[in-house]
Amino acid sequence: MEGRGLRAGFTTHAPPPLHMSEPLRRTAFNRLFAVVYFSAILALFYRHVRNLFLHPTTIFLSFSITLSLFISDLVLAFMWASAQAFRMSPIRRKEFPQNLKRIIKDKDFVGLYVFICTADPYKEPPMNVVNTALSLMAYDYPTEKISIYVSDDGGSVLTLFAFMEAAKFARHWLPFCREHNIMERSPHVYFYSNYHHPSSPHFDKIKMMYEDMKVKVEHVIDKGEVTDEYITDHQQRQAFNKWTKSFTRMDHPTVIQIILDKSHDKDISGRLMPNLIYVSRGKSKTSPHHFKAGALNVLLRVSAVMTNAPIILTQDCDMYSNDPQTPLRMLCYLSDPALKSSLAFIQFPQRFHGVDKDDIYDNEYKLPFQINPMGLDGLKGPSYVGSSCFFRRRSLFGDPSTPVSPEIPELSPEHVVNKPIKSQETLSLAHHVASCNYENETKWGSKTGFRYGSLVEDFYTSYRLHCEGWKSLFCNPERAAFLGNVPITLFDGVNQCKRWCIGLFEVAFSKYNPLTFGSQYMGLLMSLGYSHYAFCSFWCIPVTFYSFLPQLTLLNQVSIFPKISEPWFFLYVFLFLGSYGQDFLDIILVGGTVRRWWNVQRMWMIRGLTCNLFASIEYLLESLGISTYDFCLTSKVVDDEQSKRYGQGIFEFGVPSPLFVPLTVAAIINLFSFLSGLTGFFSGNNMEGLGLQMILTGFIVLNYLPVYGAIALRNDAGKMPTQIIIISTFVSVALYYASSLCLWSNNDSSKH
Repeated sequence: MEGRGLRAGFTTHAPPPLHMSEPLRRTAFNRLFAVVYFSAILALFYRHVRNLFLHPTTIFLSFSITLSLFISDLVLAFMWASAQAFRMSPIRRKEFPQNLKRIIKDKDFVGLYVFICTADPYKEPPMNVVNTALSLMAYDYPTEKISIYVSDDGGSVLTLFAFMEAAKFARHWLPFCREHNIMERSPHVYFYSNYHHPSSPHFDKIKMMYEDMKVKVEHVIDKGEVTDEYITDHQQRQAFNKWTKSFTRMDHPTVIQIILDKSHDKDISGRLMPNLIYVSRGKSKTSPHHFKAGALNVLLRVSAVMTNAPIILTQDCDMYSNDPQTPLRMLCYLSDPALKSSLAFIQFPQRFHGVDKDDIYDNEYKLPFQINPMGLDGLKGPSYVGSSCFFRRRSLFGDPSTPVSPEIPELSPEHVVNKPIKSQETLSLAHHVASCNYENETKWGSKTGFRYGSLVEDFYTSYRLHCEGWKSLFCNPERAAFLGNVPITLFDGVNQCKRWCIGLFEVAFSKYNPLTFGSQYMGLLMSLGYSHYAFCSFWCIPVTFYSFLPQLTLLNQVSIFPKISEPWFFLYVFLFLGSYGQDFLDIILVGGTVRRWWNVQRMWMIRGLTCNLFASIEYLLESLGISTYDFCLTSKVVDDEQSKRYGQGIFEFGVPSPLFVPLTVAAIINLFSFLSGLTGFFSGNNMEGLGLQMILTGFIVLNYLPVYGAIALRNDAGKMPTQIIIISTFVSVALYYASSLCLWSNNDSSKH
């Protein structure tokens, strides 16, 4: 166990601890099990090699089936081996924020700026973004030390209007939060939660103010413009006049609007307000904009010119604060001189509200967001997951020992801002560094800032930082620091995952490949951990093969696995139960349930045939110069009927997407294969050689029960679309006849 006392100035008494860490008790078991399981994998490979090379078949189809299973097991073995990086040295941390003010006074707290990114007022409703910003402005932190920067990549006047209204409401909301010491500082969550609310005129008044703001903003969104009735002063009119007829989403000049200035704007109690600054970076159709990474780098430069605080919190637009003391937890680590010199960022887990009780879509991603980061924390630290992360600004400018100097001194982490943020000089420079051509011939995106080259800028940036020698920490307090929204339809979930998978492929097949480049700079275990994510779309290979080959051969009464009476049968059973059992144990130990574990493994299977498979195909086509994909936001708009079905644990299909065709084909073939096997068993046929195929097929059928319900038992809008059912049925029949023809030819050849 490790604890830190963090103030060198205390000489007679040890300072109170601010944090501690301890290894997880199951570490020894994980290491022992890894040795045993690895030995079993070697035995499986021996069987494959023997069948392929020592006792090869002369029949091409039999050889192809054996080779396909061998390739599938190679991928499964690699993914299992890379996942062991998370299990070799996992640790758990704890902070003591109550001790912080005994060591640091309020005036000595470091400046903190918050980056919130949004890109479309219709897919990411401004009221959601406003609630996120208000929850962060209301932190238990000196307000004069906070600056909120909102990046609007959609360049929407509607978003700016929403924040102007939010600033008026914030003058009342922040004092209300302090006075009542409330924890849920997102107004929407507070007012519409089931928590006990004070019965007082003050509460009723501020709730009415929030409702008025909400109605006004949503009315403007519905109309699609800010009309004169909502413009209250000359300053607002000046700001809105920047949206001219030539102003488009993808082609417009920089817009920077200082909505709140902490140097003079005060709330109703007389306390200074945080800075609130709206930024819509300049865009041109002829200049690359690098998606979210580009937006973050613009905020990094604009904030350096205006405030230049040393700490940055990057936040998704729908990920609100659930604990006002979160910055104090961050300071428990950043105040430790033993950690500070090489610490790049502190990652809090992404956790979500509104998840149905069994998490049918595995929206919580417990393995990558909560379990695996504890394993990486025992090495060099977890990866950045795009939100809920506190960065040291210095870490984005070179390695720990050799800083990279920016092109102008005003962007340096050491630069001290001594001009008002509303001064003409400051605003002119801020507009300059936010222009669409500023990064030309600079190191932005390659050596400084958030890194370009992948759709998953979060994963890629943290990977490059770890390669440069930086470390990170995983802070997972009992009360969630942040809570966000989740996709409530299967299509939104797998489509979002597909985008991530394509971005991960871009890292995997770049010159910074985690296995080759990463292992040289981070060590073997860290490179394996990053490789596990970078190559995650390879799951589609074993999932596809094991979803079709055993089933098609079972339909034709052909055995491809060991008989139940053979010793090899027990090897397959051990490998299956061992892999699933380890994940089951991990999920249960972090508070999961059996049903949640079942849905985690079901979604692994579904993703293998949807987002993993399509990401692999699309990346391959893109590599061949055939453009197939573009960045697409996940909608944060909630449909009432979809929300109702999601709350009942009913899968939502509804969209006639090609993503659902392989999944539906697999469901149909597995069902008829299993029924065929049962018919043979009850007819008295000798099924000993088909036992493993029956078990596997039955297991897959159990996982696909929601698909069968969507095909045949439902009439609501979330059922499987008719065209998907028709296409999948034709493909299934074609696969059956093709496999039967091939296997018949194979049997005929073997007789001769």
